[in-house]
Amino acid sequence: MHSFISPGREVAAKALIIFTCCAFALSCGTSRSADAQPQNQNAAQDADAVITITTGRTEAREIPAVIQTTGSLVADEISRVAPKVAGKVVDVGVNVGDFVSQGSVIARIDDSDARRRLISAEAEVKRSIAAVRQAEARLGLGPNGSFNASAIPEVRSANAAYELAVAEEKQAEANEKRYRDLVESGDASMITYEQYRTVRDTARSRTKVAKEFLEAQINAARQNNQAIASAQAGVEAARTQVDIARQEVADTVVRAPFSGFVTARDIAVGEFVSSADVIATIIRSNPIKIQMQVAEADVPTVTLGRGVSIQVDAYRDRRFAGTVSAVNPSVDQNSRSAIVEARIENSDNALRAGMFATARINKEGGSTGIFVPRSAVYNHAPTGSYRAFVIVDGVAKLRVVQLGAEEGDSIQILSGLEAGEVVATSNLDQLYEGAKVAV
Repeated sequence: MHSFISPGREVAAKALIIFTCCAFALSCGTSRSADAQPQNQNAAQDADAVITITTGRTEAREIPAVIQTTGSLVADEISRVAPKVAGKVVDVGVNVGDFVSQGSVIARIDDSDARRRLISAEAEVKRSIAAVRQAEARLGLGPNGSFNASAIPEVRSANAAYELAVAEEKQAEANEKRYRDLVESGDASMITYEQYRTVRDTARSRTKVAKEFLEAQINAARQNNQAIASAQAGVEAARTQVDIARQEVADTVVRAPFSGFVTARDIAVGEFVSSADVIATIIRSNPIKIQMQVAEADVPTVTLGRGVSIQVDAYRDRRFAGTVSAVNPSVDQNSRSAIVEARIENSDNALRAGMFATARINKEGGSTGIFVPRSAVYNHAPTGSYRAFVIVDGVAKLRVVQLGAEEGDSIQILSGLEAGEVVATSNLDQLYEGAKVAV
């Protein structure tokens, strides 16, 4: 069964539907207009927002001409410490990694035999001194007395006998002469004269014997004095043996030749060592050396005392300074380069032997570069570029920059900035071209 709708009702229904649709459309448009109004207001407020920043200033600096190279760090000195005497090790006082000062004890060798030799040598000194005193006593000298032959008792006695013989000879000669004159004058007989002549000849013989005895006593005294000198030489020889024995005792203590770090310990307590055995290896790391390869063309520009700066992977934010200390006079035929050494200050022992380093060697000449604080450069990840913002009359101006070498807290700008410009150093991720800023 079909329903019937009159034409008047159909017109009314259509009018109702059209009214409802218009009303809905009007309400939706009003709602969207109301929503859009706050967004436009927020955009206007963002455009008027002021970003607070800190600023720095670009500056021009002199950039020295450098030779870029690489090298390896090596110890300034390496000592494989060995004992001076052979013996059994009774103590080892260091371990790998220990820092030792110059002269500190590394190890001790058994010194019992050396001490016995020292005691024996000291006793020999005492015996030799006693021999000197005995020789001096034979000559009537006190300790360290000076030699005088005429003061020796035996010499004095022989000299007195000689002087008496000389006096008797003179008397006998006088008597012989007087009686010889009397014989010539006929006042005395020849027999009497011959008696006095015999006395004179006897006196002469006695004087000769006394003189020879005196000389023999003087020679004996001199020989005894030589005995004193020999005994004194024996004292000096014995004292030398004491010094040697004391040195042997001292050599049983193995000491560090310089201040540095222990990198190896090859001997344990109880082992027997000789002077060819290494007890420990010590390296001096302050200063530390870097050995670099410099191209043949750059070798003439490298001279002793030239400034050097290096960087290592372990301390990327630090540069270590030093000076060229040696330039190898020969060039390697294969690499066409020469080895250059530099000493690097390493007071905190941050650098270690064996590290790989990049180095810059200063040379004559240079140029001017633009530098800014590191905080003035922003790495914009979406574009893969580095940016900086120059502040002009309170407005940020975007600059894309190309970076150069770092120098302390500053970085070189190869392009994009000029000297003397004011740049933002904080909140760079909030800045954009035309942003208003307050310092």
